[in-house]
Amino acid sequence: MARRDRNGERKPRSKRVPARHFQLGYYLIVTDTEATEKCYFEGLKSNLPEEVKGKIELNVAETTTEKMINKCLEAISGDAQYRIPWIVFDRDRVKYFDAIICAAEVNGINVGWSNPCFEIWEFAYFSKIPTIVESKQCCSKFADLYKRKTGLEYNKADKDLYKHLQNAGEEMGAIRRMENRHNQYTKNGTTKPSDMVPCSTVYKLVKEIRQKVDSEFE
Repeated sequence: MARRDRNGERKPRSKRVPARHFQLGYYLIVTDTEATEKCYFEGLKSNLPEEVKGKIELNVAETTTEKMINKCLEAISGDAQYRIPWIVFDRDRVKYFDAIICAAEVNGINVGWSNPCFEIWEFAYFSKIPTIVESKQCCSKFADLYKRKTGLEYNKADKDLYKHLQNAGEEMGAIRRMENRHNQYTKNGTTKPSDMVPCSTVYKLVKEIRQKVDSEFE
């Protein structure tokens, strides 16, 4: 039965507000860290041209590694047609790295993985991708390179991380270098992400966003 107001008038039923439509897409990016990946993509979002900020949405969320897929599925269950889901995470010490990637893809979720860690993607902004297979060493060597290139100490939780990479490095070069590296593995028959080291598919997400943004200015 419909509720009535104080004067006895029937109140109109509330209508569900439809999800806002973003012309260039609504990206749901779920990570398993509150530092590097989250800061990077929030920085990417902040540094988009003002002309397109109302046309594309980057919603960056953080949860545990085990819950990333469920968080994506829950978030898109009501309006899947408006959202482009991604999970972004490192191999590092993740035990079921390949299984998580496979499960995400089966559920229609895109994956931006990095092996051994996210810093291997950041390396690509400045130089050829080094042959590093261990996460701790990768982070240490990247911190040295980052300081030489930016004059700053590397801080995983720096809110301006993306801006510093953009200013001191070359994003299109990073995409090209990592895409070439990923293609080399697949051409050689290497299909398991855990065997593709060093490598990252974060380039796919950044490339897609950049292409959509750049198309607005053509």
